[in-house]
Amino acid sequence: MIIAIDGPAASGKGTLARRLADHFGLRHLDTGLTYRAVAASLLANGLPLGDEAVAIEVARHLDLAQMDKTVLAAHEIGEAASRVAVLGGLREELVNLQRRFAQTPPGAVLDGRDIGTVVCPDASVKLFVTASPEARARRRTEELLSKGQEANYASVLADLMRRDERDSQRTVAPMKQADDAVLLDTTEMDIETAFQAAVEIVSRARDA
Repeated sequence: MIIAIDGPAASGKGTLARRLADHFGLRHLDTGLTYRAVAASLLANGLPLGDEAVAIEVARHLDLAQMDKTVLAAHEIGEAASRVAVLGGLREELVNLQRRFAQTPPGAVLDGRDIGTVVCPDASVKLFVTASPEARARRRTEELLSKGQEANYASVLADLMRRDERDSQRTVAPMKQADDAVLLDTTEMDIETAFQAAVEIVSRARDA
């Protein structure tokens, strides 16, 4: 069983993906972390972000079990990840890695921007999780402040909107809702309501 979850940053897709994986006894992969891990390695070694051959070599030695979300969540790594994510050869390498993860029994929940359209187009069920930019910026600001980090709502909103445009307009695997994906708008939902809605969507697909 493969569950594909796509959507913009701070829509709640990561939290939903982790909880769905636990609920259905599946493995979970935040595919965005694979791009962040490559970007982090390039930054740490002073390597250029635009060198596709170097980025691919880093990706080939990536250990999914060693990806530390806390470290990779840094803003500068996120910005670097958006830049390397446009490299076609790197995307191909990471997509193959993500597919192997998804196809390993008993299956998996993958979340990202192109899971239902590119990585796992034949997934058992696809969700496109979204929310208004304002709701997402509010959540991200509250999340950062709760961790003791500085955060300004207006700056976070502007950053999210820039990322949305970059992710949806890129020529290689742009972020978009798959034709057969179920839209889940979490703007007016708390996480528990969103989770129950997602469980119902997956259960219906599984039992169909």
